[in-house]
Amino acid sequence: MKYYTKRKILNLFFPVRCPVCSELIAGNDRFCIECTEKISRYDGRFSIPGASESYAVFVYDKAIFPAVHILKNGRCGNSAYAFGTYLADVLKSKGIPDRIDFIIPVPLSESSQRQRGYNQSVLIAEVVCAEINRPVRCSVRKIRETREQKTLDREERKINLKDAFQVTENVSGKKILLIDDITTTGSTLSEIALLLRKNGAENVICSAVMKVGKKKTGT
Repeated sequence: MKYYTKRKILNLFFPVRCPVCSELIAGNDRFCIECTEKISRYDGRFSIPGASESYAVFVYDKAIFPAVHILKNGRCGNSAYAFGTYLADVLKSKGIPDRIDFIIPVPLSESSQRQRGYNQSVLIAEVVCAEINRPVRCSVRKIRETREQKTLDREERKINLKDAFQVTENVSGKKILLIDDITTTGSTLSEIALLLRKNGAENVICSAVMKVGKKKTGT
């Protein structure tokens, strides 16, 4: 069953709520009007080693944190839809769909995914897939547990992620869009992008829904 068909069926039984404030919203809405006005768009530029281009949608701050908290604590609600459609808008505006073969979401370790029940980056990627008509392929696996990146500085993040991922299928000659939910220094995206290139990927474009960085008021 395709993503939007499932969403329509679920919306018949479960009311759609703003993932920031929990107010009831229309079925195709992302956030309520008030929260939309408070959320800051990311308008900075950043580069990821191993990637040809890098994009983010929102600034990661207290205005958007409630939606992130819901997404990462087992109650996805409308967060994945809101984040995925906004990210797809940015990607389409840059002509990315015509320049990639498929999407790879940043993986969680097996134990982390079991605990949460899902991978939030996969949920976001599935929405992007429905919007840009490019398949999602989980071609990278996280093969060992790592410390939480947010507790580490830039250099510690790189060391923490070394040899933590494995490419599980042939990506030689492929043009890939890598999707994460939040990026700070870009260490996770870079580690995977460099690994994909090492395994023969022709090009990797990195994207994240949120970036810790420069603010632009409103959406």
